[in-house]
Amino acid sequence: MQQDHRIVGIHLTDRLQRAVELQAVLTEYGACIRTRLGLHEVEHADSPNGVVLLDSVGAPGRIDAMVAALKDIDGLEVQEMRFAHETGQ
Repeated sequence: MQQDHRIVGIHLTDRLQRAVELQAVLTEYGACIRTRLGLHEVEHADSPNGVVLLDSVGAPGRIDAMVAALKDIDGLEVQEMRFAHETGQ
């Protein structure tokens, strides 16, 4: 059975202060991340806001643990998109 495709979106409202905590979680759960995309205003290197998109893979429980760890960090908003795969393909 194929697992749902899960995209995790992270909005940082204090990027410079939360980057270290965020990176620690991403490193701990690195095996759950197929692709990572970070976005922030390039005109301002010290822009306080940023968005990270994660293409997640692996056991659903492990991804759930990663999302919970991200939600425990103050200053982050975490949301998910899930795409169900049809069985029998």
